[in-house]
Amino acid sequence: MTSRRRTALGFDIARVRIANRLVLAPMAGVCDAPFRRICKEMGCGLVYTEMISAMALVHDNRRTLEMIQIFDDERPVVVQLFGSDPDVMARAAATLERLGADILDINMGCPAPKVVRSGEGAALMCRPGLAWEIVRAVRAACTVPVTVKIRKGWDAETANAVEFAVGCVEAGADGVAVHGRTRAEGYSGAADWSVITRVAQAVPVPVLGNGDVDSPEAAARMLDETGCAAVMVGRGALGNPWIFRRALSYLSTGQLLPEPEPCERIAMAMRHLSDVAAFKGDEAAASQMRKHLAWYVRGLRGAARVREAIMAAPTVSALQGVLAEYLLVFAHGQC
Repeated sequence: MTSRRRTALGFDIARVRIANRLVLAPMAGVCDAPFRRICKEMGCGLVYTEMISAMALVHDNRRTLEMIQIFDDERPVVVQLFGSDPDVMARAAATLERLGADILDINMGCPAPKVVRSGEGAALMCRPGLAWEIVRAVRAACTVPVTVKIRKGWDAETANAVEFAVGCVEAGADGVAVHGRTRAEGYSGAADWSVITRVAQAVPVPVLGNGDVDSPEAAARMLDETGCAAVMVGRGALGNPWIFRRALSYLSTGQLLPEPEPCERIAMAMRHLSDVAAFKGDEAAASQMRKHLAWYVRGLRGAARVREAIMAAPTVSALQGVLAEYLLVFAHGQC
């Protein structure tokens, strides 16, 4: 079956139907509700939240609770948990189900030093017995589908993704997302898609491929080369939510839509900023949106100067002024 036909049909994770084969990867500090909703609007079939600390959740941390606000127009939503205590993870999973999560994902792939130092994220790939105990505990605590996100392994010498994934599925996981790099590689070098192929061949549940999907053509290649159920887009969506619209068109019909015009990119940046301000307040939006705005203008004429202005702007109003002035540069001619 071709990638185009697979994409048109969508797929299921347990009993949850996913409209197509395009997935927004979980990214800390990025995948809040406004960004998820934009990606969904652009055609993304499944969105993930930022990773949520199980320990913070069971202690009713206010900021953590704010991170898991879900809107109906972005469903289905995967809420990603991280932690290393099976009991705490189970309690957090039960709470997230009550709060409306459609799917729960267990983070076993985050390479961040502060996460792995606590024995969480990718560090769990070094302790498969504990990892599988966590899956069993979470599976027993909730009725929604449970998935895991893993890497190729901790390093090249201990690349255990296939056996690790098999153990997770035997423990009750309904799906597996595989990033084709080890923890030691971080995000450097090329992702090894062959490990995604091997995991997909080894487990009877949907496998989501992750790593280096930065274009519609790359999405098609990953589906064709690995046999995965869906492709995860992470860094390729930063400042570029159109990747989902363009990839969906390409996978479904073979038509490669053009890149968005500069005016469209700047207008989306302004809309994104407004959405975050309405959702989180001006102070938080001014702080958190600078990186997003820099991504939106990346590669455009005069972007270096505009990035400097973005980083110096102290308020949402000032940021809006920077973008409005920049929009005038492209208002005649290209747009």
